[in-house]
Amino acid sequence: MSFYRGMRCTNVTLNGDGGTPIDAYVARPEGAGPFPGVVLVHHLPGWSEFYIETTRRFAHHGYLAICANLYQRAGEGNPDDVAAKVRAEGGIPDAQMVGDTAAAVAWMRDQPGHNGKVGIFGSCSGGRHAFLYATQRADVDACADLWGGRVVMGKEELNAKTPVAPIDLTKDLCCPLIGLFGNDDRAPSPEQVNQHEAALKQHGKAFEFHRYDGAGHGFFYWHRPLYRPEQAMDGWAKLLAFFGRHLAK
Repeated sequence: MSFYRGMRCTNVTLNGDGGTPIDAYVARPEGAGPFPGVVLVHHLPGWSEFYIETTRRFAHHGYLAICANLYQRAGEGNPDDVAAKVRAEGGIPDAQMVGDTAAAVAWMRDQPGHNGKVGIFGSCSGGRHAFLYATQRADVDACADLWGGRVVMGKEELNAKTPVAPIDLTKDLCCPLIGLFGNDDRAPSPEQVNQHEAALKQHGKAFEFHRYDGAGHGFFYWHRPLYRPEQAMDGWAKLLAFFGRHLAK
């Protein structure tokens, strides 16, 4: 495995859903490439330090990486405050997320030094969104869902912003999927992960799920008490091996 300690990081502007300009953070390894790409879909806490650092982590491992600010329309400010405003408004519409993420994928595919392969990565709500995106678009080559809640949804949870449960779109999944889950999580619960796995098997999809005892929601989050270093490091190893298999060219 190659490591790229030199990298270039910057913000770019994308034409997001409906043509709305949104910011995105980019990290690219130094060198000519070509490099595979990873599009990061941030979690419910927003365009946070964790996601900026994770974008750079992918670049360190040889990926051209981009993370769009899906909360741009909620205004500027501290990511925690912006995320609280978005949560109070019931989150962002799924369709808007797909449009914004499609802009990040298109940006990636237009870059010199890109190898033509794109993976999508998300955790928490971003895991749900990554999976949902890969069922609605056919322009990604691998998908990583880290403890994405509300893939399984009851009818009472459906609304104008989230009109369809992602699990009901499993048949349309366009690429191989990796899922990482903590067995102490409740969103998704182990039972919901079982349902998700059953749907993937029913539709003959290529996937691998890894479940961790002693870990709950957000066990990669080094800045929170949720962090579980042993499980997180094993999860990172499995994730990078998965992307390595599916995004090499």
